[in-house]
Amino acid sequence: MRTFKNSWFTRFAAKEGITDGELKAIVNDVLETGQAEANLGGGVYKVRVARPGEGKSGGHRVIVFFKSEFRTFSVYGFEKSDRANIGQREKRDFKKNAKDDFALTDEQIEAWLRRESLVEVF
Repeated sequence: MRTFKNSWFTRFAAKEGITDGELKAIVNDVLETGQAEANLGGGVYKVRVARPGEGKSGGHRVIVFFKSEFRTFSVYGFEKSDRANIGQREKRDFKKNAKDDFALTDEQIEAWLRRESLVEVF
């Protein structure tokens, strides 16, 4: 499975200290257990990520587009202390974006990687 993060999320993760290892762990957890904090539908999941040295409950929330053994995109994150949740309009937008991202061809993915719109997580 290939795992990616978009350019916005790449900056967010760097600022908040979220490592690529943590992103891979999120993907593995969802893959192995089929569970996340919230399944928002359409391959969109909200997962908890602990802040460095703290627990998950007050940490970060990460929006991940996940399709079993296909591709995963980390696209958005926020601190639980900054906002309680995402709104209905955002959920709808995330579902549309997930559908579009899952439809990308390998050639399109490679073009996005060259433009640095996406970064592959290893």
